[in-house]
Amino acid sequence: MDVATFKHANRTMWAAGNYDAVAELVWSAGELLVRRIGIEAGEDVLDVGCGTGNATIPAAEAGAQVVGLDLTPELFARARERADDAGVDVDWVEGDAEALPFADESFDVVLSTFGCMFAPRHEVTARELARVLRPGGRLGVVAWTPEGFVGDFFRSLGAHLPPPPDFAAPPTLWGDSDHARRLFLDTGVELEFERDQVDFRFNSVEHAVGYYEVNFGPVIMTRELLAPEGRWGSARADFSRLYESHAEADGSLAFPGEYLVILGRKM
Repeated sequence: MDVATFKHANRTMWAAGNYDAVAELVWSAGELLVRRIGIEAGEDVLDVGCGTGNATIPAAEAGAQVVGLDLTPELFARARERADDAGVDVDWVEGDAEALPFADESFDVVLSTFGCMFAPRHEVTARELARVLRPGGRLGVVAWTPEGFVGDFFRSLGAHLPPPPDFAAPPTLWGDSDHARRLFLDTGVELEFERDQVDFRFNSVEHAVGYYEVNFGPVIMTRELLAPEGRWGSARADFSRLYESHAEADGSLAFPGEYLVILGRKM
């Protein structure tokens, strides 16, 4: 599989299901990132891999001039509805994190909340984020950690799939601070790191598995690939066991999704 084919498959995957329903579970991470960065009125802000706007819209509410960029424009219909509900204007742009369609030093702030981590070539993406930042500009990236629950989730999924192409690094590597630091070497961006979490809650194991099976593109596409071969049942059982390890006495689920917050400034 070449890079273009891989990205087309990714676009199809994220357009499947109801991504906004899943984004709702982690909406707070975007809001917190905007507050951490300290976005001010009048600043030019780019949100890379913006999805349905969980950092884009809070940045616009802070008074910034905001561009939301995503490889999957099918997500923009719901993003526009959310922006309208919030009473803000956002420029929604279809685009690739590895080839941002903007001039050098175009933005005061570049954000990405569980977004750019899914671009396959991490070094290319990091250099693009740095390239479009102005001197003195701020970077804020949120990425799931490899060792957290979401890292376990993607490993469980990947165990039933063909290996990715050599050029596609695991997305959760963005959640490793040493890896992130290497990505931005020689870009002029100095980094610091924090850790935080979102708290996931479901009524039951079946509720959790069913929710992702219906709404989350990576799970939907995995099911479509495996079901004709009779292998989806095994993958689904693995998901169930993963969630069962977090079940409360009453059968409900409550567990943290740990993520790394990458904060940078371009010198």
